[in-house]
Amino acid sequence: MRHARRRVVRRGTQLAAVGGLLLGGAMVTTAMASETPGTSAVPFSSGSATEAGNSGAALVAKLGTARTAGSWIGADGKPVVAVTDAQAAAMVKQAGAVPKMVSHSMNELKAATATLKAAPRVAGTAWVVDYRTNRVMVEADSTVSASDWSDLSRVAAGIGGFVQMQRSEGTFTTRLNAAQPILSTGGRCSAGFNVTNGTTDFILTAGHCGPANTIWFDDSQGNQQLGTTINTQFPGNDFSLIQYASGKAGDNADVVAIGNGQGVRITGAADPTVGQKVFRSGSTSGLHDGTVTALNATVNYPEGTVTGLIQTNVCAEPGDSGGPLFSNGIALGVTSGGSGDCTTGGVTFFQPVTRAMAALNVQLIVTKQAAAGAQSAAPAPSASANHSAIAPSAASPGSTAPVTGDDTSLVARLTDTRNVGPGLLVIGGSLIALVATRYIRSEQDRKAYQRYYSATWG
Repeated sequence: MRHARRRVVRRGTQLAAVGGLLLGGAMVTTAMASETPGTSAVPFSSGSATEAGNSGAALVAKLGTARTAGSWIGADGKPVVAVTDAQAAAMVKQAGAVPKMVSHSMNELKAATATLKAAPRVAGTAWVVDYRTNRVMVEADSTVSASDWSDLSRVAAGIGGFVQMQRSEGTFTTRLNAAQPILSTGGRCSAGFNVTNGTTDFILTAGHCGPANTIWFDDSQGNQQLGTTINTQFPGNDFSLIQYASGKAGDNADVVAIGNGQGVRITGAADPTVGQKVFRSGSTSGLHDGTVTALNATVNYPEGTVTGLIQTNVCAEPGDSGGPLFSNGIALGVTSGGSGDCTTGGVTFFQPVTRAMAALNVQLIVTKQAAAGAQSAAPAPSASANHSAIAPSAASPGSTAPVTGDDTSLVARLTDTRNVGPGLLVIGGSLIALVATRYIRSEQDRKAYQRYYSATWG
């Protein structure tokens, strides 16, 4: 999990942040231009977004955790399944996937993580099961003392040689920094996805952004109340619900903008697969991409331990907390925390949306067309997915087209250097998850912003 510079997805001069909820600097809000078909709720797939029995996840479920050790997407795009016996390997091959013989089953790997969890908690540590190497990777950040490192190393050695220890230069923190400008009593964050319980609409975001009863505003003066946090889980999990003050998310609730007047239609939700190409947006750093590197990660933040997270090599920065992770129009997670930044690269963890929605008893708000085809809305995980830019009026997340409508010129006005400072701007979509855009005039401004607002950033 060493830092590496990651490619930034840029569209013109604008870096779009999906669901930018809490923003510093000048801010303008308006309804997103376009006419969108009526919206509806859609159930999510409880498994990976795949079809029939050829997926790695389906094969793992069929064979069981005593004979397998996870699955991932290979470089050729085919599912790879780690197996512990020849018969299981033959079944995987017959199903059209690629078997890989390994020494340790998922049961053994999970037993190792259970032992680590039972040891005295050390803030600044994290561990994941690395499916591709058949090991448990334990990482300690720069805040972990030599004594704690030594103690944890002894625990790892007692488990076995397949538990590997490594240190990192960064700091594992939630993507919220109390020193930053805020538009709530909890801190500055980013909205994730719009969800509903069938009666009332909500924003799904990170739990560490604020406790229950946190009041959120969509203007820097605190004149326009956006909503109130009614349910939050952190630590343990990292998700919360913000109930819209109006009770409704409004038009375009299923579309998130990615910059340059384009948007992504969210058509469903699913669990990701290791090796899958993903995109992440946030109100500070905009749109970035990378891959899923591990699942079911455990992170010991200073505030507490969070389990069951998605680990990626996508970067994130303070204020990106709660922002959405998605692929091919499918919602995957909301930003929890990590280490590094979008200049040097880093590791970012996400709360899976399927787990959050199940716990909160809510569903994604999507178009009626997507809801009608909910069971097949999620495409198979891909190692080379696009961000699926679309026109908000399109029915499919697969094509690229500009956002159309009377207010298209707003994007140009917001990205005009005469109007935009180094802060963050909202071009909201009628509170669709509050599409946020930060224009970075120069790398110097960007670094100044980081120095000023991120004194405690790892």
